[in-house]
Amino acid sequence: MLAVALAASGVSKRFGGVVALDNVSLELARGECVALVGESGSGKSTLLKLFARLIDRDAGHITINGDDVDGFDPAHLRRRLGYVAQEGGLLPHWSVGRNVAMVPWLLGRGDATGIASRCLDLVGLPPADFAARWPHTLSGGQRQRVALARALAGDPLILLLDEPFGALDALTRADVHATFQRVRRTTMVTAVIVTHDLREACLLGDRVAVMRDGRLEQIAPPAELVARPATAYVAALLDRVRLTSGLLA
Repeated sequence: MLAVALAASGVSKRFGGVVALDNVSLELARGECVALVGESGSGKSTLLKLFARLIDRDAGHITINGDDVDGFDPAHLRRRLGYVAQEGGLLPHWSVGRNVAMVPWLLGRGDATGIASRCLDLVGLPPADFAARWPHTLSGGQRQRVALARALAGDPLILLLDEPFGALDALTRADVHATFQRVRRTTMVTAVIVTHDLREACLLGDRVAVMRDGRLEQIAPPAELVARPATAYVAALLDRVRLTSGLLA
């Protein structure tokens, strides 16, 4: 039985009169990737932000490696969590190498530049070719690879990715998908990825968590989700994208 790396228990969140999350519970084993999928307003990005303490929950508990997140200093916690946003979030006035080295430098690690170089290599961007470049000179796929390298450079407890591939064209997205899968095989980092694309969720997640109106409809490995949808909503979602077990083979 693998140790639990991240757990949410009975988590709820309101924004005024709007219920964003309603009593959501889930656990991630160490080294697992869970893909949160759902339509706009389903609560998936809200849950990701709660994991990083970018916002505060109204009820429930969240733990990382068994420790309540409320016991962490929020700024220190965010440095220990790798976060990749949809647009990458690179600092435009810093070079690629400096962007990637930022978190290990903030954590006081002596070899921040060396760490950045190793992480750029890991995502397929040789530092000799890319470390001195500026973010605006990169393609969209390259910027997302740099964002992934930066998230990995802090040796994160958890990797959190908020629709990181949504702005990419189909060919670039497939290429960055392959990079992400290779990184996961190499590092075995625990990851939560938010996406609105059910096919992407099934490709990248060890398990897929389907959310709707702030509730968790089903969480299961992709093959099980497709073969045995737990609710009519999940079945309709699968039918809408014509996702079948044969496409997962």
